[in-house]
Amino acid sequence: LLKKIERETWRESGVSLIATVTRLMERLLDYRDCMKMGEVDGKKIGCTVSLLNFYKTELNKEEMYIRYIHKLYDLHLKAQNFTEAAYTLLLYDELLEWSDRPLREFLTYPMQTEWQRKEHLHLAIIQNFDRGKCWENGIVLCRKIAEQYESYYDYRNLSKMRMMEASLYDKIMDQQRLEPEFFRVGFYGKKFPFFLRNKEFVCRGHDYERLEAFQQRMLNEFPHAIAMQHANQPDETIFQAEAQYLQIYAVTPIPESQEVLQREGVPDNIKSFYKVNHIWKFRYDRPFHKGTKDKENEFKSLWVERTSLYLVQSLPGISRWFEVEKREVVEMSPLENAIEVLENKNQQLKTLISQCQTRQMQNINPLTMCLNGVIDAAVNGGVSRYQEAFFVKEYILSHPEDGEKIARLRELMLEQAQILEFGLAVHEKFVPQDMRPLHKKLVDQFFVMKSSLGIQEFSACIQASPVHFPNGSPRVCRNSAPASMSPDGTRVIPRR
Repeated sequence: LLKKIERETWRESGVSLIATVTRLMERLLDYRDCMKMGEVDGKKIGCTVSLLNFYKTELNKEEMYIRYIHKLYDLHLKAQNFTEAAYTLLLYDELLEWSDRPLREFLTYPMQTEWQRKEHLHLAIIQNFDRGKCWENGIVLCRKIAEQYESYYDYRNLSKMRMMEASLYDKIMDQQRLEPEFFRVGFYGKKFPFFLRNKEFVCRGHDYERLEAFQQRMLNEFPHAIAMQHANQPDETIFQAEAQYLQIYAVTPIPESQEVLQREGVPDNIKSFYKVNHIWKFRYDRPFHKGTKDKENEFKSLWVERTSLYLVQSLPGISRWFEVEKREVVEMSPLENAIEVLENKNQQLKTLISQCQTRQMQNINPLTMCLNGVIDAAVNGGVSRYQEAFFVKEYILSHPEDGEKIARLRELMLEQAQILEFGLAVHEKFVPQDMRPLHKKLVDQFFVMKSSLGIQEFSACIQASPVHFPNGSPRVCRNSAPASMSPDGTRVIPRR
C-alpha cells in the first residue's frame, strides 16, 4: 500500500513537472522565434511579457524574472514606449525596500545599498513617465522619494524633488496630450504563437494612430494573417484552422472611477488623463434592428448589442496590450440607446462651451462644428424622431414599464435645447467676423428646432451665466419641465 501511494504521488509530481516544462519550452521557443525579427514590434514585447510572467507566477525564479524585466525595459526604450518602460521598471522597484541592506553587482547595477538602488530606479521611472507624458504617475513617485529625503534631512535633494514635482504639475496644465485610441484584436488559428493563439487582447494605439493605420501595422507584423471583416465571435472551425486570422475593431475605454470626470470645475487637461489611464474595462457597440424596420423612422427598431471586455491588467502597463479575461454581452433597447446618445451629446456640448469660455481651445471651430452638427440634425429629423418613436400613444400603452425612461428622454431633450441656446450665446461672443453668417444660420435653425419640438421661450427659464457655466451646465429650470406623460399626448409640450 505504501509503495502504491508513493507511485501515485510521484506520478502527480511528474505530470506537473512535465506540464510546467512544456509551457516553459513553448514560451522559450516563441521568444527565440520572435527575437530573430529585426525591428522591435508587438510580438517581441508580447512574448517577453509572457515569459516574464511565467517566471514570476509558475516558477517563482526571481533572478530570471528580474532579468526579463530589464530585457522588456530595453525593448520598450527602443520602441520609444516610455510609459510602458516606466511601468516595467516599476516591477523591479516594487521588489526592493528602503533599507541599507548591501546588494551585489547585478546586470548594469554596481554594488550598492538597497536604498541607493531603489532611489536610482525611482529617478529613472520618473524620467520615463515624464517622457511618456504620464505626469500624474511621476508625481506619485516624486512624493514617495521626497518622504525618504525628508526623513534623512537631505534637504538639498528634497528641494530638487519638490521642484521636479512642481514642474510636472505645470506640464499637466500647459502641455497638450493626445488621447490614444484603443483596439480589440483577436488572434485565431493554430499558426499563431502560443501566447497569442485563439486569444483576444485590447491594445493601446500610438499617438495619432487610427483604426486603418493600426490594422495595417498588425498585418505588417503578421504578413500571413487574414483580416476578418466582421465583429462576430468566430466559431470552432476558425479556432482549429491551420492559418492565422486577425479580427480588429476599435473599442471605447470605460474609466473605473468617474469622480474626477464628473466633478465640476476640473480643467479638461486633468480630465483627459483619467479618461484613458488605469482602464480595465472597454466597450464595443454593434447596432442592429429587431423586428420590422420602419423606413420612415429607424430609431423605433434600432437596438444595440453592447460587449464589455475586462482585461487581466489595466492599460497602460508593462505592455501596450493585455489579454481579455472576461466578456459580457447585453442588449440595449431603442429607448435606452436614445437616452445614452443624448446624455453623451449634452456632456460633449457642455465641455466644449466651458472650454470656449475659459479660453482652453485655440479657436472656436470645435464648438462651431458641434453646434452645427446637433442643430442641423435636429432640424432635419434628429431628436424629433425620438418624439415620433417614443412619445406616441401607441408606444406608451404598449410599454408601460418605460414611463421613467420616457420622462428621462424628454428631460434630456429639454436640457439639450437649453444648452444649445446658451452655447449660441457663448458662440456669438467669440465667433470671428468671417463666420458671422454661419452663426446667424445656426440661430435661425435653432428657432426652427425649438418650434419643431414644441419648446417656446426657454430663455426665461435659463439660470446659467458665463460665470456659473464653467462649473457645470445651465441648470434646467424645474418650471420648464414638461407635464407628466399622458397616453393621449403625442408631442412634447412643456408647461410653464
